[in-house]
Amino acid sequence: MFHTTVARAAPRAARLALLLLLPAFAAACSTTGRSPVPSTDVPGPMMSYYQDMYSEIEDNGIVIPAIDVTKMDRQYLRQMVDYPTSEPVGTIVVDPENRFLYLVMENGKAMRYGIGVAKAGLEYQGDGVIGRKAEWPNWAPTLAMINREPERYRPLAAGMQGGLTNPLGARALYLYKDGRDTLYRIHGTTEPWSIGRSVSSGCIRLLNHDIMDLYKRVPRGARMVVLGGGQPQPGMV
Repeated sequence: MFHTTVARAAPRAARLALLLLLPAFAAACSTTGRSPVPSTDVPGPMMSYYQDMYSEIEDNGIVIPAIDVTKMDRQYLRQMVDYPTSEPVGTIVVDPENRFLYLVMENGKAMRYGIGVAKAGLEYQGDGVIGRKAEWPNWAPTLAMINREPERYRPLAAGMQGGLTNPLGARALYLYKDGRDTLYRIHGTTEPWSIGRSVSSGCIRLLNHDIMDLYKRVPRGARMVVLGGGQPQPGMV
């Protein structure tokens, strides 16, 4: 069953009205490079809306810091967009080339999230289903990652518990194909600058605020499509 979250109630009715206008291959998924995200001007009322959306939150005793949206490219902030497609409601469509993740919704709409993607040569493409979900997941580097960067990853071979320093962030969705874990994840990050960039070791990263929102909306078994380079959006009508 496809679930949607309930928006916050008044006194933010004016901000909520703005929402109607607004057109996350390795298990580790750690950062492999850094490049700053350029600032983008956002009108005053919209800035207030986004500041509220990405404000500090506490989750299971862990405080997730607010995101400074003035330093984010607005296109990568969570927003509802037009998205006519024949894909069923509840499908996740990942577009690595354009750095977006879409959650197909009713009436030709989708919730769009900005993402950080894999560096060249580490990408996954194809489809599958969300076979597992986890809150504040544990993490360990894969053997391939340890072999590729032993000084960096061998000390972490025993794994890390969930928390703000964990590369998987607040939530993780695990992609399965034919009943097997692909080692491909959609997960959170505390590095806002990495959204819109090719920085990870294979997985898809969202802001922690965004992966928590997506996590609530998506059940186990949901279909997921990861587009290849230059591949058109699936089933566009």
